[in-house]
Amino acid sequence: MGVDSGLPDFRGGAGFWRAYPPYARLGLRFEELADPGHFAEDPALAWGFYGHRLHLYRATVPHAGFAVLRRWAGRVPANVFTSNVDGQFQRAGFAPGDVAEVHGSIHHLQCLRLCGYGVWPADGVDVAIDEATMRATGELPRCPGCGGTARPAILMFGDAGWDDTHAAAALQHHVDWLAAHRTDVVVVELGAGTALPTVRRRSELASAATGALVRINVREPEVRHGRGVAIPAPAAAALAAIDAAL
Repeated sequence: MGVDSGLPDFRGGAGFWRAYPPYARLGLRFEELADPGHFAEDPALAWGFYGHRLHLYRATVPHAGFAVLRRWAGRVPANVFTSNVDGQFQRAGFAPGDVAEVHGSIHHLQCLRLCGYGVWPADGVDVAIDEATMRATGELPRCPGCGGTARPAILMFGDAGWDDTHAAAALQHHVDWLAAHRTDVVVVELGAGTALPTVRRRSELASAATGALVRINVREPEVRHGRGVAIPAPAAAALAAIDAAL
């Protein structure tokens, strides 16, 4: 969904390294960088990666496909379930309570030590990055409670320390919303791949009663479980075409 707004495609080593050549030189893949252990062992490396992404997501303008979804949501009850951590749905005008962020949000921070302070907004946090090395320079974000290292409130790989308290309310709202609309729901799935199939599985389960699944995916549009329509196209173009047909 974010690629049409100009955000990098993290799928596969080649796509990730095109976006971040310094990591290609180091031979580091996305899965290796998105490891919470780096915040304890090498916080400059960890915040180089996440600080750059935080700045990038703040500067990105949601593409026109988000406006299409907003118009649809103005006509029928709607809810967003996303594995993206970029906050683009909220920037496009969706109410935060209607956006279930199953992997959390880069726009919120937590204590690495889980000291009990909880989750707080990343507003005002600006991490200086040396883009030649993709390492953070200068002062790094700290927990206001204990002064320890802060990290994004995001579910990373092998992450036993994610504080999901900020995400929990919207995720529960999604569960309740789906229970109320399960027999008449239409699922529009955008760019959800098979490498991390969280969203694909949710889409298939949510649409099981109706068979009304529209899977929009450039690389992996096939509907192999259940019923649905496969559209091998980018998100923005597909949404515009469907909107025109409606």
